Amino acid sequence: MNRTCLLFTAPHQVEVVKETLPPLTSNQVRVETILSTVSSGTETMIYRGEFPAGDELDMSISSLSGKFQYPFQYGYSTVGRVIDVGSLVDQSWLGITVFSFQPHSSHFNATVNELIVVPDDLLFEQAVFLANMETAVNLVLDGTPLIGEDVLVFGQGLVGLFATSLLSSFPLNNLITLDCYPNRRTLSLETGATASFDPTEPGASEAVKSIIPNGADLAYELSGNPKALNQAIAMSRFSGRVVIGSWYGRKAASLELGGRFHRNRIHLVSSQVSTFEPLLSGRWDKPRRYQIAWDSIRKVDPSRFITHRFHIGDAQQAYRLLDRKPGEALGIVFSYQ
Repeated sequence: MNRTCLLFTAPHQVEVVKETLPPLTSNQVRVETILSTVSSGTETMIYRGEFPAGDELDMSISSLSGKFQYPFQYGYSTVGRVIDVGSLVDQSWLGITVFSFQPHSSHFNATVNELIVVPDDLLFEQAVFLANMETAVNLVLDGTPLIGEDVLVFGQGLVGLFATSLLSSFPLNNLITLDCYPNRRTLSLETGATASFDPTEPGASEAVKSIIPNGADLAYELSGNPKALNQAIAMSRFSGRVVIGSWYGRKAASLELGGRFHRNRIHLVSSQVSTFEPLLSGRWDKPRRYQIAWDSIRKVDPSRFITHRFHIGDAQQAYRLLDRKPGEALGIVFSYQ
């Protein structure tokens, strides 16, 4: 059987190719993809060639077992329907709608352990954002927001907006977001932020300080811009926490770790969804986090953040848009029919 898949072949270059899908093994199923979503921040960096060459794509995802070395497949948010099963797989899997962490491709083979059954009450356009929402849930777990705290979120892309939405359900004192794109700031306010500012404006720091003069208890850096880390540190109060959820690839972060950081005992926390904070690992596991993510998808309805839909054959156009006009592209999904 042939399938259509996306290859990153060089900086600023992708190709959509046909290839033969391997035969099913006895313990695998075959899935026909309905939608996949683009991880805008990560895949824009990959499209630009800003990744650390030779590093593993993602050791926690079996379908991304290769290295950052052209050409390679990428993507990790796919929704599809099971169309065939191996001899050792229960026939009841046929026709089931599933989510899987798979590269952009029209079909794929996977074991049932690599599949997450999509709840019947969710649309494809909602379920395809499970990975982004799971990341947002993990960010909240790592930040441990407390009642009455002042919280900052740098970056209002999809993950930033989802995190803002989750944080807005907490009894916080203030929830302030920062993003350089006006449309995202508007969505941020609609999603639950109490205020939203452009971090590139000269008066941004003063505007934040006017609302939280003592600084933030908790800040999230989700913009993908290393410069935002210094802003997060500068806007944090004594013993504040800064959760870093961005992946910078080859971009270096030049941090100012002088007086304010040093004297204020500010905590920098690395957050990555493939693992759990050790203090939580005895009580939290992936199925529990998936359930929270599904519930959050029901509340947030991430399909409303889809700004562009492309057929997989037009993938080059999608990445060109992300590269040249990132402010216009928020949620991008690929279709395969």
